[in-house]
Amino acid sequence: MKVVIIGGVAGGATAAARLRRLDEQAEIVVFERSGYVSYANCGLPYYIGGVIEAPEALTLQTPESFFSRFRVTMKVRHEVTAVHPDKKTVSVKNLETGEEFEEPYDKLILSPGAKPTQPRLPGVGLEKLFTLRTVEDTFRIRNYIQENRPKSAVLAGGGFISLELAENLRELGMEVTIVQRPKQLMNPFDPDMAAFIHNEVRRHGIRLALGHTVEGFQEKDGGVDVLLKDAAPLHADMVALAIGVTPDTALAKEAGLELGLKGSIVVNDRMETSAPDIYAVGDAVQVRHYVTGQDAVISLAGPANKQGRIAADNICGGNSRYLGSQGSSVLKVFDLTAASTGVNETNARKAGLDVDAVILSPMSHAGYYPGGKLMTMKVVFEKKTHRLLGAQIVGYEGVDKRIDVLATAIHAGLTAIQLKNLDLAYAPPYSSAKDPVNMAGFMIENLAKEVVKQFHIQDLDGLPRDGSVTLLDARTPQEYAGGHIEGFRNIPVDELRERLNEVEPGKPVYVICQSGLRSYIACRILAGYGFDVYNFAGGFRYYDAVVNDRRLIESATACGMDQ
Repeated sequence: MKVVIIGGVAGGATAAARLRRLDEQAEIVVFERSGYVSYANCGLPYYIGGVIEAPEALTLQTPESFFSRFRVTMKVRHEVTAVHPDKKTVSVKNLETGEEFEEPYDKLILSPGAKPTQPRLPGVGLEKLFTLRTVEDTFRIRNYIQENRPKSAVLAGGGFISLELAENLRELGMEVTIVQRPKQLMNPFDPDMAAFIHNEVRRHGIRLALGHTVEGFQEKDGGVDVLLKDAAPLHADMVALAIGVTPDTALAKEAGLELGLKGSIVVNDRMETSAPDIYAVGDAVQVRHYVTGQDAVISLAGPANKQGRIAADNICGGNSRYLGSQGSSVLKVFDLTAASTGVNETNARKAGLDVDAVILSPMSHAGYYPGGKLMTMKVVFEKKTHRLLGAQIVGYEGVDKRIDVLATAIHAGLTAIQLKNLDLAYAPPYSSAKDPVNMAGFMIENLAKEVVKQFHIQDLDGLPRDGSVTLLDARTPQEYAGGHIEGFRNIPVDELRERLNEVEPGKPVYVICQSGLRSYIACRILAGYGFDVYNFAGGFRYYDAVVNDRRLIESATACGMDQ
């Protein structure tokens, strides 16, 4: 059996290694148009910033090491120019010699990946305009920085690559501005959770121009002007396009394969395309979202590796199935860690789901053990069934641990309430006896049993200020004096029982505190005396971060960037 693989990074390299482990006799040939196979895409920004010093550290395998270990022929700098399903051959061009030839196959795996989205804008292609996707892109950017010592950069786009590159350029001492059309960075997060990412980025001196549309690029004064719609241009010594990726599926389209979202390759759960004996894996394929069941394109290394393994299993006579992608991800943003899994509240509502969410601010480990830091967690669930849909966490240590627990719970089909039952490891330096994941489960159980009712930040503007409801802040007078929501009066939770005469009977009571815990206790006290009470989800700390972020974004929309 001869297997040809087009593309040798995550999915293709994994498939090649798995094929060899399953079939010692198969002939395996990989064509990779770049000069590198099995390289670490996710590490590219850190090489530009000097965190990863040796360029060879980016290369997980070389053609020589792959052949030595697996007897797989890796042909780099070879571009497949056409696929012929009827003849079961591919047309190949050697990019170094110009030689063209046809290569036959018994089974074919397409792993072309995705390419940086290149908008058709004036100025695209300027010498000082960069994209970052391959090792060659990385060397080009790093060499430019070392040779020209640019002092400023504008990054168009606010996803993973953009934030990682922004951090590394900022650590090199450059002035960095991020501009993009949506009014938030990192679309896997809801806008309220993205506010904490924005705050960290701003804290490190990166300017944000959110809600602005890039209309083109123009060389000026030795640098580049980024032209914005209805705003003054942004000028910088260099510009990087990081506005997303597009499935690289020209070969599949020309070969007549069925295509789906964004031109991605349609595959079944065995990673089989619409053509016999042709499989596809990685960033180029359309998958099923594990939570919503809807078609999706999710460009992450984890799913690509799993899909490569599944395709290899099935080529070798197995029956492996890809169950779908949850989009679990984690990102370093300077000192902060931001992670998500499943579907966020915004997209859950777009998918037609009736959802709710709890927001909590637990410590990373036991409060009495030194060094604990707050994290902000948002756990999204379906109202009637309490099906666990997704989670977002922004904080410091322990974020990755909790998001992985939640990702596992989603995959296992646990309800949000069942989070309370998870038996998780505890020692004071690492966690609390009631882990944050357990706490989310307790909170959702309280909602399900109507032990407490909650209201959200989007409900605040609709609360009457005419005296028909009571608005109560349960924090200390010192906290209240440091900032509060207009219309909320202060009665500290520890004084509430003695001051019940100040809360008018028969009126609904809406309660807030710093994180949601004291206000919950206040709600239980008031409920015990017959009051109809509602607890604010997230607390004043969360409210303050979100509202301040919105204010900055709106001012940026008016003037071009954060002040």
